[in-house]
Amino acid sequence: MSHSIYTLPFADINHDDFARVGGKCASLGTMTQAGVAVPQGFAVTTDAYVAMLNSGGLLGDIKLILDDVNVEDHDGTEQAAQAIATKIRSVQLPGDVEQAIRDAYEGMGEDLPVAVRSSATAEDLPDASFAGQQDTYLWVRGADNVLAKIQDCWASLFTARAIAYREKNNIPHIDVLMSVGVQKMVNARAAGVAMTLDPANGDRTRIVIDSSWGLGETVVSGTVTPDNFVVEKVLQEIIDRTISDKHVELVGDSQKGEAVERAVEEDRRTVPSLSDAEVLSVALLAKQLERQYKTPQDVEWAFDADLPDGENLVALQSRPETVWSQKKVEKPKTAYATGMNSIVGTLTNPYVSKKS
Repeated sequence: MSHSIYTLPFADINHDDFARVGGKCASLGTMTQAGVAVPQGFAVTTDAYVAMLNSGGLLGDIKLILDDVNVEDHDGTEQAAQAIATKIRSVQLPGDVEQAIRDAYEGMGEDLPVAVRSSATAEDLPDASFAGQQDTYLWVRGADNVLAKIQDCWASLFTARAIAYREKNNIPHIDVLMSVGVQKMVNARAAGVAMTLDPANGDRTRIVIDSSWGLGETVVSGTVTPDNFVVEKVLQEIIDRTISDKHVELVGDSQKGEAVERAVEEDRRTVPSLSDAEVLSVALLAKQLERQYKTPQDVEWAFDADLPDGENLVALQSRPETVWSQKKVEKPKTAYATGMNSIVGTLTNPYVSKKS
């Protein structure tokens, strides 16, 4: 794969590259270097985003638009966001940026279907306020289309919600950068998410897996009620399972060149989307990633129908679990308090010897 300041293959990325490739691509690169099965791809670096802003007077135009923004005026903020997005989508990219992206994409294979995925550097900002940064475009084919979707990802930094959030929190708009990941599309037979703790109660002895047919976006978005499996982390035993009615799946349509939602056949809707062996394989992958990152993980994975059994499980993303793992661990209560409670505790403790 071609090398450039504007692109970095996943195989050359580690977490030290976060500022240039964002959280998602840094994770994909770190997993690749650790030997985890990750579909091939590359990051379009923040250098490319900055070069785009500095071309054709675009940066000045964006600043002029933002100078007039009053976030209390919702319609005005939305109009500003649309104006900026239009400028970013229509700007002529610097020649060396465009060529670097074309070379990196063509190096993956001729007209290879890919996912184009936003990879933000603003890790300290809530996803809810920066939802645009998580834009993903599936089954994109052809260099021209890849370039267009990359510009769509860049434009998503300037949604009305993102602009308002930065204004209210005094975050300079131009200081927030965007990388974009371009990754080989997985022909997912089944996919989903795995968490290395129980999201219901924070139990770290459990791995909880949600799975459905097709691409995992139906699970992440809540379009379907997925199958649910609970695995005991140490013994690697399935201790609970719930098989759901999975009525739709998201699959690639090679003729349309996009991912399409289709109804699942009646006789497949209530069939488990994973065998027991596949459930345990996902659990092992999640456990490996938790050990690698030294913190509970939220893992996106898929079984690629184009790969042979035993080699078909791939990791698509691994990020820290952010709810339970950030809670402070309660200190164990002392056996007895002072004063009267101490006396009561001593009298009722069967292990305290009584004087005769």
